[in-house]
Amino acid sequence: MSKRFRHVAIVGKHQARGIRPVLEEIAEFVSRQGLVVCLEQETAHNTGLSQYDALSPEELGAQCDLAIVVGGDGTMLGFARQAARHGLPLVGINQGRLGFITDITVEHFRDALLPILAGDFERDERALLQGSVWRDGQNIFEGLALNDVVVSRGATASMVELRVDVGQEFVAHMRADGVIVGTPTGSTAYALSAGGPILHPRIQGWVLLPIASHTLSNRPIVLPDDGEVRLTIVAGRDASVNFDSHSLASLLHGDCIRVRRSELSATFIHPRGWSCYATLRRKLRWYEGSE
Repeated sequence: MSKRFRHVAIVGKHQARGIRPVLEEIAEFVSRQGLVVCLEQETAHNTGLSQYDALSPEELGAQCDLAIVVGGDGTMLGFARQAARHGLPLVGINQGRLGFITDITVEHFRDALLPILAGDFERDERALLQGSVWRDGQNIFEGLALNDVVVSRGATASMVELRVDVGQEFVAHMRADGVIVGTPTGSTAYALSAGGPILHPRIQGWVLLPIASHTLSNRPIVLPDDGEVRLTIVAGRDASVNFDSHSLASLLHGDCIRVRRSELSATFIHPRGWSCYATLRRKLRWYEGSE
């Protein structure tokens, strides 16, 4: 049995239709359990909920010991990078279809949250990527990613060519629409649709894979996460790099994207008995046709 939570933040996808009554219902339920409730300030501002304190992400990190994120995986992804800076654990409640990291449905939030709030739960630590862009020896951009760092071709270019180095070793020149460096969490995101493998969350590694490679022999590689991956622009116009939702466009030839394991990690809280494999079965419909 873990320590009971005391101060809970509610974060919502405020653009979603019908989100206000759902947030109110969840906040009231948590409050009735004897916990202090507050709202993330953008959530409060955009929904008009004023009966709870509205705090900035920094204030949430300093005052709260749990955040309940209501929305989909995209909502969770955006807030998780901020929460990781403060070590704030997260529970995901999905308003629509079951997510990979928002695994509690709105219909069952009471049954799932009750033991969690009392301290009975599964703890799930996820690694983050720290990336930077270097030009002529200068660091011109930095980003943090829970899912992936993606270098991709420009809108008018036919491809991008990248030199790939891992640690002190040259790996390959990849000619493709782009290259993904993904975490185990990100292996079920863009990397999955690009043909990459699914990595279990407890694997300490990254997946490196080209997007629509122009060479059939370029295949996905699973790398250890203790070294730096460097992607250098060799050819291609207007290439860009994306750190989850943070982008830098118009990369130049010779620009180098450096990716390494961040010192930060995201902490997800799941109901007791949560299983990565069960989530995959439901989300990817692996059970279809079995009976």
